[in-house]
Amino acid sequence: MLFWYVEGYQSVMAQRDTKPPHGKLTGQAIINELIRNMEVGRFEMGYSVLLPCVFSLYLHPDDHARLAGVFDLIQEDARRALRARVAQLNTRPALMRLKRPGRQSKEYKIACRDWILEFLPDTEGAVPLGDLEIHSELNETAQPGFRGTKTTLMDREPSVTSPRTAAVARRASDTVYAEIRYEDDSGPQLFLVSQNEVRVGRGGDDLAMDLALYTNDEVSREHFTLRRDPATGRFHIVDKSINGTWLDGKRLKKGIEEVLPNRAQIGVAEVLTLSFEVRR
Repeated sequence: MLFWYVEGYQSVMAQRDTKPPHGKLTGQAIINELIRNMEVGRFEMGYSVLLPCVFSLYLHPDDHARLAGVFDLIQEDARRALRARVAQLNTRPALMRLKRPGRQSKEYKIACRDWILEFLPDTEGAVPLGDLEIHSELNETAQPGFRGTKTTLMDREPSVTSPRTAAVARRASDTVYAEIRYEDDSGPQLFLVSQNEVRVGRGGDDLAMDLALYTNDEVSREHFTLRRDPATGRFHIVDKSINGTWLDGKRLKKGIEEVLPNRAQIGVAEVLTLSFEVRR
């Protein structure tokens, strides 16, 4: 767990360093925020850690117009910085890794051949002058079970509607049976339950989750499953994890389905807490 404390500390320091003086957006601020977004959006697997490689950068229209002539140079510099950061993550001294005895070091890598960066003007009035909002994905094609990461330069809740969330927006018209609120390494999240079965966990290349959690490997790739009975509308939960699932403070027996109350706190490996509530 101390490993994640060190990573989180580095991320906070990077965020502070990106604040430009006098509210003017700089190239260094953009690059620092890209690196922070990449680290926040990491997806840990059994033997490697996948990092985002597709970035949509939303700027205030005035900032976009001011920097339009140098976007190619910013992209070139940003790719160099991202490569250097990944190399640094893969060659950190043993003291910085702080891994547990017997645990193998994981390789940091990206799914794309190179980083893809696209600068876009914010047409929704959501990004203030001097700010930056970055939406990232793990691959060029968003895969089921993976959710993109959003970060901002200033301490602001991301609010731009990204084209990559269009599929989610289309599903919003479906009947919503329940909602799940939680906070993982990518920030506060809301998941709307519109299907009768929800698989929850870290997922992986060959194991897509309905609700993919960005967190450490204490959480199983498939941690638990929620099942809704269409006839009664009642929800049930079954633990499938290594490190346990808790329902309102009581640890569930692995593989044994239990009734899920209309409002409940679901503990995930003593790492995350998910707030579940049925919608009426």
